Amino acid sequence: MKFGIDIGHNCPPDTGARGIKIEDNLTLDVGNRVISKLRALGHQVVDCKPDRASTVGESLRKRCATANASEVELFVSIHFNAFNRQANGTEVFAISDTGRKFAKPVLDEIVKLGFFNRGVKNGSHLFVLKNTNMVAILIECCFIDSQKDMNLYNPEAMANAIVKGLTGKLPTAAVTPVADEEDNPDTTIQRLQKALNRLKITDKNGRSLLEDGINGATTKSAIEKFQSITGIQQTGIAGDTTWNAINQILAKRVIRVNHAGGIVVRYLQFRLGVEIDGVYGPQTEAAMKRFQQQNGLTADGIVGPITWQKLIG
Repeated sequence: MKFGIDIGHNCPPDTGARGIKIEDNLTLDVGNRVISKLRALGHQVVDCKPDRASTVGESLRKRCATANASEVELFVSIHFNAFNRQANGTEVFAISDTGRKFAKPVLDEIVKLGFFNRGVKNGSHLFVLKNTNMVAILIECCFIDSQKDMNLYNPEAMANAIVKGLTGKLPTAAVTPVADEEDNPDTTIQRLQKALNRLKITDKNGRSLLEDGINGATTKSAIEKFQSITGIQQTGIAGDTTWNAINQILAKRVIRVNHAGGIVVRYLQFRLGVEIDGVYGPQTEAAMKRFQQQNGLTADGIVGPITWQKLIG
């Protein structure tokens, strides 16, 4: 079957809800896992999330246009809810009888994880369901502002439930994509050297590191430089604190003005050549807009996926 998977939001200014967790992070993690699992089962998958958009409306139109042009058979939009910290559970939206037939098994599988069943609902008010040419459903996996739901939530289990609901089966071999660099367990010296090079952290002589897996003096000096930039104690040793800082940056979270982002904002300020204080204020915003303009990007000051791509690939 040919699926169109729409990872909700993640296209500034089209960004998701915030609660105990951030919707953009969860949809990206679950969506990437769903895509990998469907492909492992032999299905064709089209990723419908756009790389960039100037408005929320443009983001929504691009998602539909990708699905329509690719002639996918089923469009699946993945989201998370937020409301009043009390509401909880899972609901799936559809606008046709066929859509409801696909929605029901997905809902049933997610509910098996312990989430409250909010039902299959009429999605006639939802842009992506109204403007796709094929059968379409939109999944609100659970509530990110509900402590009950967040205690139940597990991205692998959620992705498995969606895939099982859509196809009736799961891959026989384990599918373990690193969907989020913040969870990357690889702490080898070679990955450290590759990460520091990617982050443009040079050694004491201003040179890129040789990615040889040897923890020598040049690697130590680059670690110390990174620690200084991010406000970590300068030990020259890549312990848990340093790795957490590296992975936070590589996770490429959406950052916007007035974001007191600490480590990530300090790194951005280093790259932009402005005072490093860890707060995304007016000076940093102006420098970011200049960077975006110089690189042919929308100069909105929002550090989204395309800006991160220019910064660290």
